[in-house]
Amino acid sequence: MSTETVTDVFQEHRPVLIGVAYRMLGRVADAEDVVQDAWIRWSAADRGDVREPRAYLVRVVTRLAIDRLRQIRTRNEAYVGPWLPEPYVTDFGDTVPDTAERAVLADSVSLAVLVVLESLSPLERAVFVLREAFGFPFAEIATMLDRGEPAVRQLAARARKHVDERRPRYEVDPVRRRELTERFLAAAAEGDLDGLMELLAPDVRLVGDSGGKAKAPVRVMESADHVGRFIAGAARKGIADVSFRVLELNAGPAILVLSGGKPDAVFQVDVTDGRIQSVYIMRNPDKLRFLADV
Repeated sequence: MSTETVTDVFQEHRPVLIGVAYRMLGRVADAEDVVQDAWIRWSAADRGDVREPRAYLVRVVTRLAIDRLRQIRTRNEAYVGPWLPEPYVTDFGDTVPDTAERAVLADSVSLAVLVVLESLSPLERAVFVLREAFGFPFAEIATMLDRGEPAVRQLAARARKHVDERRPRYEVDPVRRRELTERFLAAAAEGDLDGLMELLAPDVRLVGDSGGKAKAPVRVMESADHVGRFIAGAARKGIADVSFRVLELNAGPAILVLSGGKPDAVFQVDVTDGRIQSVYIMRNPDKLRFLADV
C-alpha cells in the first residue's frame, strides 16, 4: 500500500475503532490514545498478510484497550465519589442507516449501560462490545482475543447475563425523552421545586461525578424530595454568566451548562413511565474539556 492508501484505510475505519475503544474504556482521552497507538502499529506493520484491515485494526485496538482498562482500574481505586463515563458526542449521521442497528449502537453507549460494563472483567467487556455493539462473529472475536471459540461464547453469555440483570429498564422514545429533558431544564433553571417534583419519579436517583475537582454530591442521592431540593437549591445559588445548550450525548439528549461560554456541567436524565428515573450530573472538568468546541 502507498502511504496515502495506508492513511485512507485507517481513516475509513477510525469511527469504528473509536467506538470500540470508548465502549471498552468509557473515556474519550483514553480511547483516542488507544486509536493513536493503533495507527502507529498499523503504519509500521507488514500489511502483506492483512486480508481484512477492519478486523485487523479492531483486534489491535481491542488488545490495547484491554491493557489500558487494567491500568485504569488501578488508577480508579482512588477516585473521589461516584464515577460516570466521559460524555461522548453521538451523531451517527448516515453511517448507521438501519433503525434497528442504530438502536443497538445507541444502547451500548448509554450512560446506564457503560456504568454496568465497568463491573465486567476486561475480557468480558471486550467480548460484549465486539459481539453486542458491532456484531462480530464469535469465531472472529476468538481470533482477536487469542481464545478458543467455546471460551468466547462462555464469556459472552456471562457478560450478557450480568448486563441484563443490572441494566435499568428505561424508555427509549427519543421525542418523549427530549421533551422531559427540556422541561427538566426549564424547571431546574428557575429553581422551580414544584415543577421538578412533577417530573421526578418518587424513587429517582441522582449520580454526580466531580472526581473531587468540583462541587457535586459525593454519594448517590435517592428520592424525589432529596433530588428535587438539591437541584432547586443549586439553581438558586446560581452560576456566573450561565447559559445552556441541549445536545446529544451518549445517544440521548443532554443539557450542557456553560459558565462564561466554557463547559461547567452536563445533566442527563433517564425516563421510565413518563417520569425521570435517573439524573446524571457530570462536573469533573477533566471529563468536560472535550465539549469545549462542540
